[in-house]
Amino acid sequence: EGPDTFNMPSAVLVAPNGDIFIGDGHGGNSNARMVKFSKDGKFIKAWGKKGAGPGDFETPHTLAMDSRGRLFVGDRGNNRIQIFDQDGTFLEEWKQFGRPSGLFIDRNDTLYLTDHQSDQKTNPGFRKGITIGSAKDGKVRMSIPDPDPQGSQEGIAADAKGNIYGSLTGGMALKKYVRNPS
Repeated sequence: EGPDTFNMPSAVLVAPNGDIFIGDGHGGNSNARMVKFSKDGKFIKAWGKKGAGPGDFETPHTLAMDSRGRLFVGDRGNNRIQIFDQDGTFLEEWKQFGRPSGLFIDRNDTLYLTDHQSDQKTNPGFRKGITIGSAKDGKVRMSIPDPDPQGSQEGIAADAKGNIYGSLTGGMALKKYVRNPS
């Protein structure tokens, strides 16, 4: 641990002002924290520790930022999204989207989440796939179940037309979901 070392970092996000956020800790015996650097790489701060309370992490696996500049951390091991301001102040947590492996928030604050680990053992009541909702109010709008029982979509993005792209770690491929125009 320290301002210039990492232990299994799993996510990076560059804010509009150039600040760099890193999710440091991919589970197991690794860090469980967020680290913030200035755009020129100077350490600003770190926050979080291994745990399940507000501001604690168990695999901060994916990062996204909404139009208000809030930092969304996919805390995969705790089956939740944690939301912070850019100074690391905890704002709230959302558990309604599933077990986050990938997060993407578009310019309209539509939130897309990939979940490739949920089942009755790891996250009862949720299943593998993509969940779509609002980064403004946290409401889930729809889900796309993973058609492959061995599916492993981890990354996610969407284009301006609403098409969704999920990256698959198993098979090293990209899956495109085309938006129905109706």
